[in-house]
Amino acid sequence: MKLRLIALFSVFFQSSFSQTDAVTEKRIQELIHKMTLEEKVGMLHGNSKFYTAEVKHLGIPEWALSDGPHGVRAEINRHDWKYTGQTNDSSTCFPPGTAMAASWNVELAKQRGIVLGEEARFRKKDVLLGPGINIIRSPLCGRNFEYLSEDPFLISQLSINYIKALQTKDVAACVKHFVANNQEENRFVIDVNMSERALREIYLPGFKSSIVDAGVLGVMGAYNKFRGEYCTENKYLGRTILRKEFNFKGVYMSDWDAVHSTEKAAIAGLDLEMGTEKENYNDWYFADPLIKAVKEGRINESIVNEKVANILRVMIKTKVLDPKKREIGSFNTKEHQQAAYRSAVEAVVLLKNEKQILPLNMSALKSIAIIGDNATRKHCSGGFSSEIKALYEVTPLQAVTEKYGKSLQINFAQGYEKQSHVVERSSQGQLNTDKVDWKLIEEAVAQAKKSDVAIIFAGLNHDFDSESFDRLHMRLPYGQETLIEEVAKGNPKTIVVIIAGSPLELANVESHVPALVWGWYGGMEAGNAVVDVLSGKEFPSGKLPFTIPVNLMQSPAHALGAYPGHDLKVNYEEDILVGYRWFDTKGIEPQYSFGYGLSYTSFEINNVTSNKKVYDINDEIIVKFNIKNTGKTNGAEVVQLYTGQTASSVLRPKKELKAFDKIFLKAGEQKTVDLKVKVKDLAFYDDKTSSWKVEPGEFVLYTATSVINIISSLKITVR
Repeated sequence: MKLRLIALFSVFFQSSFSQTDAVTEKRIQELIHKMTLEEKVGMLHGNSKFYTAEVKHLGIPEWALSDGPHGVRAEINRHDWKYTGQTNDSSTCFPPGTAMAASWNVELAKQRGIVLGEEARFRKKDVLLGPGINIIRSPLCGRNFEYLSEDPFLISQLSINYIKALQTKDVAACVKHFVANNQEENRFVIDVNMSERALREIYLPGFKSSIVDAGVLGVMGAYNKFRGEYCTENKYLGRTILRKEFNFKGVYMSDWDAVHSTEKAAIAGLDLEMGTEKENYNDWYFADPLIKAVKEGRINESIVNEKVANILRVMIKTKVLDPKKREIGSFNTKEHQQAAYRSAVEAVVLLKNEKQILPLNMSALKSIAIIGDNATRKHCSGGFSSEIKALYEVTPLQAVTEKYGKSLQINFAQGYEKQSHVVERSSQGQLNTDKVDWKLIEEAVAQAKKSDVAIIFAGLNHDFDSESFDRLHMRLPYGQETLIEEVAKGNPKTIVVIIAGSPLELANVESHVPALVWGWYGGMEAGNAVVDVLSGKEFPSGKLPFTIPVNLMQSPAHALGAYPGHDLKVNYEEDILVGYRWFDTKGIEPQYSFGYGLSYTSFEINNVTSNKKVYDINDEIIVKFNIKNTGKTNGAEVVQLYTGQTASSVLRPKKELKAFDKIFLKAGEQKTVDLKVKVKDLAFYDDKTSSWKVEPGEFVLYTATSVINIISSLKITVR
């Protein structure tokens, strides 16, 4: 029976694969045939924090996994979470996910993938756990900074390019967290419910693109429940969607300590159990209990074989079993650091620039005040699982001092004090962060008054943007609003730079200062990047990857009372109207809209045309336009194409992002650009028929520079 099952398994895969894949499948089955049940099961669970067991006599080594959506994590001990203290594991640190999305540049996503792949290989890692692509549903989610956007299309385009590039370096990407891990509050037990339409239109597209378009080799199951079952035990997610619909042939692994059963998880399609908090690895669900379940006939050994085959398939694709053919990798090269710098520069978003106070003419300044705890704080090492031991991290004060310390007077003041640390949170999750330190404010005002210009580096840190908990509000902590108000009184030329990965209330700040910049957590080159943008050495070209509400209650999940849920259950009442879809469709004006970002130069977009006026279902829509840099400096504009349906049988968002391009232009330069979208991509998911549907009728093509800044509206008809 055992040999017959293996043969059937082999025939099934050979019939659906190319000749090369057929050779791979034959190799897999030959290896499985030579393994004992115990050896197979040893490959299906961790034997330490980040490794799985080897099968030495078959040449199957330990499998090495590592955290690393924006850098390869430092080495930790095999059996606890303490760092080993090595001196050779400091890596290149990129800005986190929201900053990558703010660049709206798929080429930078490719560069990041290549660099992280090279560094992972140099460190002898086989799987890099990332990217994290969960939808930013609430401004309060602690992991927003790791994730990318509120929009599934933007997420998909960046993820595809990141994953493809990473995996060329013989490292498996592992996209996470599948699915609906959109809050950290009660993340281990919260039961998420949503319509099938919301799942298909909002929460699944990034995962589908990662699998179908990018060929990602790993998917990580989320902690939460989905429609009553833990994600790792959910057959609909693991079998129906992942394996059957998306044709996923890679490894479906758990998040750390996200497995709750042996039989249910095994039957639901989970391949690999990681991080379960049981002292003896043999007691894990996919260890001795799995062996026992097979021997007692509760689980067919063919299910174990399937899981081992999935792991071996990824090992073969990444040449783990052919080490002499693998990429060697490289580490902390100048090219890697330059890629991190570009990533940080292109993420910077200019939100306000009254009277063109920016860029600063540094040669005309005699003095500058640098104010704020974030002027000196380093952020790469925070955020828990995404923390990076960076080779170095340049702070804003460091960058200003190194670049301009000899030519102008730099007056520093701390301005506000970081008053807490994550471990000091009370059982209610409260942080004592609203204290106004008037002594520090007075010092800051004094420095601002005697300076030509003042720059306040404000925002958050990883006490707030962090795995494991959500923020309690959207306000600036540490009395920063008071600090900004007082400094602006003392020096009208006050610029505020926000360092954060999640939306904040900025209405009061914006009203008090002439210039406002969103600088993100900029990775190892953070200070150099933001100072170069402020000084005009580089130009700002970032666009917001999420909506910034005026206040929390504008945000859909909070407006509807659908966060964080009740009785450990949360229903996504806003349905498909997430992020800008809610604001735009409901006519609610946010503080800053999705896709928004200013420039130091100006652009003119004209002659916007579509290739046709009437389209059939299999057609491709091509929107063509001219764009010219009409200013005096170089710059880049992100042109966005949104679509909307004039009349529909179901509620549809007013606009949805369907294409974009980041266009770099020298002063006076002009280009002709095409944006393309397939008519099939105008579909909505029809709950009644459980299928995608394009309704015939009138659609509008919006060419824009943000979701609300529309340059052109073209009406077309779909037959």
